[in-house]
This record gives sequence, structure tokens and C-alpha cells, in this order.
Amino acid sequence: MTTRRTRRTARSAGLVAVAAAAALSLTACQTGGDDNAAAPHTTIAGSVSHSGGGAGAPADAKPSADRTHDGTRAETSAAHTTAAPATSAGAAGQVRTETLVDGSEARIHQLGEQRYRLEIVSRGAVVATLETKGRDAGLDANDMFVVLTLGGEVHSWMGGGHTGPGTFKLAGGWTAKVTKLGELRYRAQILGREGAVEATLETDGHDAGLDANASYIVLSAGGVISSHL
Repeated sequence: MTTRRTRRTARSAGLVAVAAAAALSLTACQTGGDDNAAAPHTTIAGSVSHSGGGAGAPADAKPSADRTHDGTRAETSAAHTTAAPATSAGAAGQVRTETLVDGSEARIHQLGEQRYRLEIVSRGAVVATLETKGRDAGLDANDMFVVLTLGGEVHSWMGGGHTGPGTFKLAGGWTAKVTKLGELRYRAQILGREGAVEATLETDGHDAGLDANASYIVLSAGGVISSHL
């Protein structure tokens, strides 16, 4: 009796061992190893990367405002990078009109910082143009004198001209010493009360103008100088 029980016990232990080995083998087949299990998680993480162009993201993917807070912030930053900065040139292109002393119309165009163009319009047609280019501009329009300043201000008056060369008293206490340099070329040195040269006007085939502390001066290409307060 003792021998039979021993054989049955040994055979039972053997069956348990075989069953345990089969269970371990089945578990190994189902898991497929650590490397294969990690790969899908790496791909998914790449597809939701907030870098905007990480691995796994489609080529035409765009940041979405309903993603995480980091994703929204990245999209806002990109918008600020591509947006055109606001500048003072936003006023460029604005036009205003004024009436000159002879009744003609002055159309003042702002071209940029301290850059203006003045069109004198008579009977619907532009008859003369002035433009500031780093300095005030002036015009003798048939004895009507016009100054356009760097600030876009317009001042006009009639008559009061002196023909150079020569030295002449001007409005505002200034004195002008006008010299001829050549054909349609004159220079006017503007002298202060102490006789020092405070400013210079020079024509080079076209008239010149100056705002001398609210005393407006025009020197024409023909050597005529006039001033007005």
C-alpha cells in the first residue's frame, strides 16, 4: 500500500510541474517581450507632442487652441512673430486740404515721418507741387509765396519780394544776404540780430523755403526772396 501511494504522489507532482511550465510559456507569448510593449506608447506620445513638429505629427498639422495650455501658448507666440509690428507710418497716406491766400486749394499728403507733399490745385488741375525731403520746402507761384514745413504746416502770402543779389531786411528781424552762384542758382544767408549766419537757403534749379522760428522765407530760383510772419 505504501508503494502505490508514493507512485500516485510522484505522478501528481509531475502533472503540476508540467501545468506550471505551460502557464509560463503562454504568458511569455502573450506579452511579446518588453521592447514590443514600449514601442506603441512612444509613437502615441510623439503624435501629441506640443513642439508643433515632433515625431508622429502629420506634415500639415496645425496647433489647436483646445489642446493643453502649453499648446495654446505656443500658437499665440507664433502669431505674434508673424504679425506686422505697428509703426508710426500708420498715418502715411492721409490727406487734408487747405485754402491758400490766392483762393487755390492745397492738398497735403503725408508720405512718412516728416515727409509731406503739397499739391496746389486750381480749377481742378494740379499746377504746382512741393515736397519736403529732410528740409522745409518753398515756392514762388507768380508772386504768391508758399512754405511747406517738415511738420506738414502750410503758410502762404502775397508779394513783398526783393530781387537779389543784395542784402535785405526780412520779417521777424532777420537779414538776408543773397548772392548769385550761377544760372537759376542763388544762395541766401539768413543773418540774426548779431550778424551771425543762422541758416542758409540755396536754389538748384528750383525754389527753396524755410520756417525760421515762425518767420517764413522763400528764395526763388530767379533770386527773389520774400518773408512773412
